[in-house]
Amino acid sequence: MANTHQQLVDTKRWVIKIGSALLTRIGDGLDRDRVIWLSGEIAKLRQQGKEVVLVTSGSVAAGMQELGWDKRPHALHLLQSAASIGQMGLIQAYAAACKQHDILTAQVLLTHADLSDRSRYLNARSTLNSLLELGALPVVNENDTIATEEIRFGDNDTLAAMTANLVEADVLVILTDQDGLFEADPRHDTEAKLISTSAANNTDLDLMAGESKGELGRGGMATKLLAARRAARSGATTVILSGQATGNLQKLVEGETVGTLLWADNEPMTARQQWLVGHLKPKGIITLDDGAASVVKRQGKSILSVGVNQIQGQFTRGELVICHNMAGQEIARGLVNYNADEAQKIMGQASSDIEAVLGYVDEPELIHRDNLVVIQ
Repeated sequence: MANTHQQLVDTKRWVIKIGSALLTRIGDGLDRDRVIWLSGEIAKLRQQGKEVVLVTSGSVAAGMQELGWDKRPHALHLLQSAASIGQMGLIQAYAAACKQHDILTAQVLLTHADLSDRSRYLNARSTLNSLLELGALPVVNENDTIATEEIRFGDNDTLAAMTANLVEADVLVILTDQDGLFEADPRHDTEAKLISTSAANNTDLDLMAGESKGELGRGGMATKLLAARRAARSGATTVILSGQATGNLQKLVEGETVGTLLWADNEPMTARQQWLVGHLKPKGIITLDDGAASVVKRQGKSILSVGVNQIQGQFTRGELVICHNMAGQEIARGLVNYNADEAQKIMGQASSDIEAVLGYVDEPELIHRDNLVVIQ
């Protein structure tokens, strides 16, 4: 974990994300000069001993330009068609530019479903690590051609953070068209000050982050802040950095103060905990009474049925549920041992009474502590 720019010098594994606002020009398609520049910068980083994973946007935007569209469509099948057309040119551009630096590129397309399934998650992790060991540059993008709304990441800032978790990166660099995170929107307030460094979980930052104003991108500073907090789960430091200032990546690797550095101010989670809290979609809510909530929050103990006050949602055994305290605040997430109907029946009952209530008993705990992540 690095909480100053100077500490970035000694880090090894970097995930770099570049968005559509930098990669494409409205009316002109894919900005190949930007691809060539970025490939050259990655080559320099690799020569300086950094392992790099690239997360790139641009397939939908590039496809839109090929099709002559000037506005992003809303219909999913049109978005998928644009992505299918644009992805070809995008990966070819990276491959050609990187080849000039003797860098072998590897395309990796992911959906949220790939990382929600434990086996596929582990396969993705193994593949990315193997590619890095082989000296290749993994080029990661969301698989827009097949993703439905239910399995989308939502934006590539989120995908970048999850990739940082996946490969246990030291640094996540989010290249954007702004100099970093400001105290106010610099487009409206010329006196707004750039935030140089901060803890990722600093709640004061929430009011400073705005939404995207671009025609081609889906992310804004709010998604970048959220990405920084996701990346912090595995101990990664995030830097929000202007990709329009061509020397910024070199300044960053040399320890100069550029962009906004958001350091991880929490204990890193294990890979399994990251998967539990970051990749699965919650299927229900379990509300705990004050005693149970206190034990879970302070000691990380298993959740027993006797401490449950309310059950919401429809879930099956093994699915992810959110655990609330009586005030409605999320305190934990975990994989439940009983389905919603069973949980409703044993709610408030002692573990020793589960068999009498249900006629059988699978586990004495509603959620075992090994399958539970306490939210800090």
